[in-house]
Amino acid sequence: MNRFARKAKSNTREATRREFLRCGVAALTGIAAAPWVVPASALGGDGAVAPSRRLTMGLIGVGCMGSGHLNRLAGDPGVQLLAVCDVDGVRRESAKQRVDETYAAGRAAGTYHGCDAYNDFREVLARKDIDGVVIATPDHWHTPIAIEFAKAGKDVYCEKPVSLTLHEGRQLAETVRRYATVFQTGTQYRSISTIRKVCAFVRAGGLGRIKSAFVLWGRYHIENIGESYVPLDPALPAEPVPDGLDWDLWVGPAPWRPYNHLYHRNPIPGVVPWVFCEAFGVVASTGYHSHAADVVQYGLGMENSGPVEIIHPSSGEFPTLTCRYANGTLLHHVDHWGQVKDLYKAVPAGARLDGNFGGVFVGERGWLTSMYGGGPIEGGPEAIFKELQLPNRGVIMGENNHHDNWFECIRTRQRTSTGAEIGHRSASLGHLVIIAHRLQRSLKWDPTKEEFLADDQANRLRSRPMRAPWKV
Repeated sequence: MNRFARKAKSNTREATRREFLRCGVAALTGIAAAPWVVPASALGGDGAVAPSRRLTMGLIGVGCMGSGHLNRLAGDPGVQLLAVCDVDGVRRESAKQRVDETYAAGRAAGTYHGCDAYNDFREVLARKDIDGVVIATPDHWHTPIAIEFAKAGKDVYCEKPVSLTLHEGRQLAETVRRYATVFQTGTQYRSISTIRKVCAFVRAGGLGRIKSAFVLWGRYHIENIGESYVPLDPALPAEPVPDGLDWDLWVGPAPWRPYNHLYHRNPIPGVVPWVFCEAFGVVASTGYHSHAADVVQYGLGMENSGPVEIIHPSSGEFPTLTCRYANGTLLHHVDHWGQVKDLYKAVPAGARLDGNFGGVFVGERGWLTSMYGGGPIEGGPEAIFKELQLPNRGVIMGENNHHDNWFECIRTRQRTSTGAEIGHRSASLGHLVIIAHRLQRSLKWDPTKEEFLADDQANRLRSRPMRAPWKV
């Protein structure tokens, strides 16, 4: 059995990558990879990756986030991007052209036409020559598509948050476990070396017992509507569907909404324009909390669990929404970093707190930040940094091995750094916060059973029906 062997379900034959290659991708033998691969790559010489050893990939969704993944996949000599898929014909054909041009630049003939473009992800699903897919669709499609590819024996990299509801996330995690899928949640932030070292230091007790942590959960500005802590469902007027856009498939499993440009348009207006609508996204959880929740729970050692209580500010116990974990650690959600100093007095008044993602850890021995985009890691007292031993305090988003970790685990069948269970627990924290905000009251949560205690109203919000014929 070679390195690419997958553990199949009982009573089924294990399929190897070599068998897949014989069935569907023998034609790839003469194809070179990215422009900077030396010609010997076609034979696997000079340390390059031979075609028979490249991971074959599909990309589902080529909007703003998907475009970044396209560049990463097409530019990796160990990967062959065979398929791109998007319900928007403009994006789809542009993506195919970009892939073909990238590969053509590395071929002596100067041409390449080996990347196929699809409207429906099920066309990619039917291909036997693809090892894995990257899913970069709107939130409401993450779980359904990921589950289908896991069941089909494909490995999955799925953007965050991995689910739109608590129930969806649990179904995803169980499916990935059942089918032995190599799954990576797209929280690249976790794989930045500096952030990993900060979290490892906190987990190991470097700050002593953690008393509290802080993350951002501000009101999300919704164009022409206002601001909200939770996703809304405004009645937007129907507009003509742009040519080439399969709007019915874009909506998919979500409740039907007529097309409006605030959901989707070209050119791309931002990363997630649809996120304000509860049918398609989860506002602040998509925008930044999915990064913060993952990193903070990682640092707290709670990445496979969750809080036991969500305390709404209406209780009077804390000025902002707060989660309490079983060990007593508090996770405060703040509108802006100034509240860490002004409301909670958790760090010195002169402390510099800036940036998104990550958060602030406050322990018995000191405090540390784990944010990106606002400068270096901060903390105190200064002796903490002597123990932490960071080469530098910079947080550079591009310096991560998140995709590489997934690729290597596909080859070795090992667990990734941010698997489906971790992705589910990270998304769950956002779902819990949204439910508490919706109900405007505190909630008690059992992270093992994943149910609210003696609260039928809250438990009904753990799931929602899907539009036929879609289901998980």
